[in-house]
Amino acid sequence: MATDTLTKDPGGSAVLRRVLLDNGALSALVLLVAAMSLLSGDFLTTGNLLNVGVQAAVTAILAFGVTFVIVAAGIDLSVGSVAALSATVLAWSATSQGLPVWIAALLAVVTGVACGLVSGALVAFGKLPPFIATLAMLSIGRGLALVISQGSPIAIPDSMSGLGDTIGGWLPIPVLVMIGMGLITAGVLGRTYAGRAMYAIGGNEEAARLSGIRVTRQKLVIYALSGGFAAVAGIVLASRLSSAQPQAAVGYELDAIAAVVIGGASLSGGVGKASGTLIGALILAVLRNGLNLLEVSPFWQQVVIGVVIALAVLLDTLRRRAGASPGAPGAAAGGSSGGGRKKAVNAGKFALAAVVVAAIAVGASVWRSGSSGGASTKVGLSVSTLNNPFFVQLKAGAQEEAKRAGVSLTVTDAQNDASQQANQIQNFTSQNMKSIIINPVDSDAAGPSVRAADKAGIPVLAADRGVNKAKIATLVASDNITGGKLAAKTLAERLGKKGTILVLQGTPGTSASRERGKGFAEGLKAYPDIKVVGKQTADFDRAKGLDVTTNLLQGHPGIDGIFAENDEMALGAVKALGSKAGKSVDVVGFDGTPDGLKAVENGTLAATVAQQPKELGRMVVRNAVKAAKGQKIDGTVKVPVKVVTSK
Repeated sequence: MATDTLTKDPGGSAVLRRVLLDNGALSALVLLVAAMSLLSGDFLTTGNLLNVGVQAAVTAILAFGVTFVIVAAGIDLSVGSVAALSATVLAWSATSQGLPVWIAALLAVVTGVACGLVSGALVAFGKLPPFIATLAMLSIGRGLALVISQGSPIAIPDSMSGLGDTIGGWLPIPVLVMIGMGLITAGVLGRTYAGRAMYAIGGNEEAARLSGIRVTRQKLVIYALSGGFAAVAGIVLASRLSSAQPQAAVGYELDAIAAVVIGGASLSGGVGKASGTLIGALILAVLRNGLNLLEVSPFWQQVVIGVVIALAVLLDTLRRRAGASPGAPGAAAGGSSGGGRKKAVNAGKFALAAVVVAAIAVGASVWRSGSSGGASTKVGLSVSTLNNPFFVQLKAGAQEEAKRAGVSLTVTDAQNDASQQANQIQNFTSQNMKSIIINPVDSDAAGPSVRAADKAGIPVLAADRGVNKAKIATLVASDNITGGKLAAKTLAERLGKKGTILVLQGTPGTSASRERGKGFAEGLKAYPDIKVVGKQTADFDRAKGLDVTTNLLQGHPGIDGIFAENDEMALGAVKALGSKAGKSVDVVGFDGTPDGLKAVENGTLAATVAQQPKELGRMVVRNAVKAAKGQKIDGTVKVPVKVVTSK
C-alpha cells in the first residue's frame, strides 16, 4: 500500500510528509515555529529569526563537537569550560602578550585541542569513565581561565570583535560560522575513516577493536575534535561580547548534550548526525526566544527547557527499547520496519507532541513577568540574576513603579550569563520595546547588544552597573566604590583602627565585586594597622560564604573582623563564626537586604552598606518611562547609600 501511494502521489507534499514523519526533531522544530508565530506577532520577522540563529550559534558549535563524542558512546562535560579557557587565552595572548590576532586565535584553538587530548588520554589510556575524565577537565579548564584572567574579563581586539558582527548589515557572521562547522561535522561523520570509526566504536567497541580499528587512537581524535570545536565556540562567544569572560559558558555543556540528544542521537552511541544536532540547537534557541517574546517568567522558562530535555532523553530510551525488542513483529523475517520500530516512531510522535503542547500551554498561560500586558508603553528589564535578594528587591521596586505608571514591564533573568543577557537585549530590540533597562552581568560584554538597541532607536538605561563602549540614556546606581570605602571606615572604627581581617569576594569578573573590593582596599589604606590576612571568593552565595569562612578560620582563628562584598556572604560568615559573631568578631556586609538588616538589628552583623535596591528599581523605571516618551533625563542618577548599624 505504501508503494502504491507513493506511486500515485509522487508530488512534493508526500515527500515533505515523509521527511517530517521520519525526522521527529524537524517536525518538532516546524511545529514550535508555527506555535510561536501564532502566539507572538514579533516572532516571525526577519530580524528575530536572525536573532534565533545568532543565539543558537554557540550552542550548535559546541554540540557539533559533542556529537562526535556521543556517537562514539562517550560524553564530554568540559566543553563549556574549554570554550571559556580558549577565549581567555585568545584575549590574554592578543592584549597582554601583544601577539598578532591570527596567532592568538590559533593558540586558542590549540588550547581547546590540547584539553580534548588530555580528556581523551584519561579515557583511552587511564581507563577513566568519560563522565569522570571530562568532569575533571571541566574544573581544570574553568580554574585555568580564572588564573589567566585573574577573575576579570579581558577585552579582545576590535578586529576579532568583528566575528560577532554582520555582513551587509543583516547577515550575522556567527550564523555563517555555525553553518561552516556543521558542514565540517557532516563531512567528518559521513566521509572520513574517523567518522566511520566513531559509529563503529559507539555501536560495539569490542567488535570495532576486533575489526582492526585502533580504538585508543580514535578516542584521542574524537575528544581532540570536541575540544577544537569548543575553542571555536569560545572565540565566537568572545567576539559577540567583545571580551573574554572567565565565567562564560557555565552550563553550556548541558545545552550542547541536550541539542545532540534532541536531534536524534543516542546516548548509547552509534547514532547521530550533524543535521539533527543543528535542529536540536535551533529547538532550544526557538524555545528561549519565543518564551522571552511571550513574556513568560524566567523561572518557568527553566521548567520548560528541563521538560524538553527530559522528554528528549525519554524518547531516546523508548526508541532503543522498542528497537531492541526481540518479540517485535517482523523481526523473524529480517524486516527493519517491524513492530519495535513502529513503537519507536509512535513514541517519538507522542513525545514530540508533548513538547509542543507544553510550549504552547506555558506560552499562552498567565505566568508572565510583565505587570500590565495591555499597556501601550512596553519596557524591558534584563536583570543579571534573580538568585540574589538584592536584585529580587530591585525587580520588585521596578514592578511597583511600572504598575503605578501603567506601563508593561517585561523582566528577564540573565542568570549571571553575559551571553544569555545579550540574547535577551536582542529579543527586547526585536519586540520594539519603547525603552530597555539592563542590569549588566558584565559592563564590557553588554556593549555590543546595547549598541544594537541604540542603533534601532531604543533608549537603553543601565541599573546598578554601567555599560562600557555604548551609549546609554542614563545610569541609575549607587556608588559601589564609595560604598566599599564606607565599609572599610565602618569596620576599622569598630576594631579600634587595628587588627586582622578576612575578605570574602563576590563572583570573579563582575563589576560589583571589582568595584566594592577596590573601594574597600582604598578605604583601608587610611588604617595601616589593619591587616588583611585572608581573601577568598565565595561567589555572592551564602552557603559558599559559610564554607569559605569555615576554611579560612582554620588558618586564622584569631581574626578580628570580616568584610563580605554582599550580605549573603556576610550571613554565611556569621553562621561560620557562631557565638563569636558580633562579640569578638565584627562582620560588615553590603546591600542592605532584609535578612542583612535583620542580622544588624539582632547584633550578629556589625553593619551593612545599604543600597536601597527597591528605590533603585523604582527610579530606573521612572526614568525609563520618561525616555520612552522622549523626555529629557539626567545622564547619571545616584541612589543614596548609607551605612546601617544597630544604632
